[in-house]
Amino acid sequence: MVFILPMEFMAPASDGEMSDTEGGMAELALDPMPATFEKPEEKKHRHLKALFLKGLVDGRPITKLLVDGGAVVNIMPYAMFRKLGRGEEDLIKTDMMLKDFEGNVSPARGALYIDLTIGSKTLPTTFFVVNGKGSYNLLLGHDWIHANCCIPSTMHQCVIQKILWRWSTLIPLSALLQSTPNSGVVRW
Repeated sequence: MVFILPMEFMAPASDGEMSDTEGGMAELALDPMPATFEKPEEKKHRHLKALFLKGLVDGRPITKLLVDGGAVVNIMPYAMFRKLGRGEEDLIKTDMMLKDFEGNVSPARGALYIDLTIGSKTLPTTFFVVNGKGSYNLLLGHDWIHANCCIPSTMHQCVIQKILWRWSTLIPLSALLQSTPNSGVVRW
């Protein structure tokens, strides 16, 4: 495999001029160099935002459903489990060990099957209940993403899901609230 850098990255010859033999070649300098990073404009860093949705859990409205393409399973914090009015008798015992964001391993309190509705699609979904706290009420991982046949996009702040034979786009409420004051056009 050959990599060719543009001429602007070419290292100058010792006398400050480019030599004839290096006409189409450039050198890669690996010496330490100072770097300056500027905060990107709002439009340029939308893909860095977490993708939050809203939905229904057993018919009750829930906000802050975090879609996380890096999580393998679906997670429910114990505080949310209690807010749903559930008790220890509702948990299915499991010996599942889960690793948190910091790499700490802890056991799940149990598993819970619920009906989760997002958009117009309702699926029975398994959540592992954990003692941790987070900036979310439910974390939707690969398990939900694949069962739902959807494509989450943090860049576009939406979820594209297949409903019957058609693809449908779900846009989070936060993206819809970014409208211009003088027009009825909604930007996202």
